[in-house]
Amino acid sequence: MLAPFALVVSGFAATVLGHGMVTTFKTDGVQHQGFVLDYYYAKRNGQSVPNIAAWYAENLDSGFVAPNNYGKADINCHINATPGTLSANVTAGGTVEFQWPATWPHPHGPILTYVAKCSGECSKADKSQLRWVKIEAVGINYSTHKWASQTLIDQKGKWTTKVPSSLASGNYVFRHEIIALHGAQNYPQCFNIRVTGSGTANPTGTLGTALYKNTDPGIHLNPYTTITTYVMPGPALWSG
Repeated sequence: MLAPFALVVSGFAATVLGHGMVTTFKTDGVQHQGFVLDYYYAKRNGQSVPNIAAWYAENLDSGFVAPNNYGKADINCHINATPGTLSANVTAGGTVEFQWPATWPHPHGPILTYVAKCSGECSKADKSQLRWVKIEAVGINYSTHKWASQTLIDQKGKWTTKVPSSLASGNYVFRHEIIALHGAQNYPQCFNIRVTGSGTANPTGTLGTALYKNTDPGIHLNPYTTITTYVMPGPALWSG
């Protein structure tokens, strides 16, 4: 059992600083546990941590990766991230539903999802070698001026991503991310997911440290004004 002080600190961190986490996720309707800060504190206190498909990360500094860290490994799957020990399963053409906190506090920003194929089991993946393919990028609706993040808030933290039906079967790391534009804050979260099906496409991806630049126009802008054009950060969206 964690010491009382550790429990208090853990609960405080999860409430105040851990808002940038996907707490659970579903693949084709099957629910899986996400990474939560309690696991970080349990590990630090010598306790066991459950085997999950979500990646371990240390979201301890308000929960985001800042632009000055775009060229560092943390931008891949968050701070000091290490692979999940299990893999979930999804069919090509199926869905992955991510559950962020129901009270997500940042309504201004895009939501993006990437996949990177692993050479073997994703539990042994080297994040510095993963090449990310953008399969989803939702920004702002120019008619309503509603950002993807506001849609997520309206859906009580839920976001559903469709897996491209042409994606080849294999082991992948899914990188799901919110970018909060009020402060140029990146919230990447990673998950080991095995794709099954008859797809044959193996698109070429981009190393994590090359995904974004601090000078990208889609990172630094004032979201509180009327926006008529928005340049999505990162590489081109894969049409698969």
